[in-house]
Amino acid sequence: MVGCFFLVQVYGRAVLTEERIRVDKWLWAARFYKTRSLAAKAVSGGHVHLNGSRVKPARPVQTGDSLVVRRGEQEFTVVVLAISGKRGPATVARTLYEETQDSITAREAAREERRLVRSPALRPQGRPDKRDRRKIRKFLRKDE
Repeated sequence: MVGCFFLVQVYGRAVLTEERIRVDKWLWAARFYKTRSLAAKAVSGGHVHLNGSRVKPARPVQTGDSLVVRRGEQEFTVVVLAISGKRGPATVARTLYEETQDSITAREAAREERRLVRSPALRPQGRPDKRDRRKIRKFLRKDE
C-alpha cells in the first residue's frame, strides 16, 4: 500500500514522514459518523478499535491500519487505504478504506437474521378511547 509521505525538517535534517490524522477526524471524513463529535464519543465509548486495541480520539491513524467500527447493531472491519482530513462526497469517502470480506459476510448474515426474526408490529387501531387514555395517564404518573 502506498501512503502519503512528507519531507519534514527535524533538528536541521530532512526526514520523510508518513501522513497521520486523528482517528475521530478520519472516521468523520470516511463518513462512518455524521459529525466529528459523534465520532469522538464513539471512540471514547469503546466502539472503535484500532489494530485490535481500544484507543482515544486523538490516536493517529495511518495507511494499513485495521479498524473495527461498531455503529448500532452493525460492525465494520476495515483497512485504511488513504488518509483524509476533509469530508467529501460518499464516493470519495469509500476510497479511504476497504472493508474485509469477513466483515461483509457477517453484516449480511446479521441483516438476514434480523429480517427473519422481526415479527410484524401490531399497530394501534386509531386514537385511544377514554379507558385507554386513563391507562396512559396512570402509567405516566408512575414516573413522578
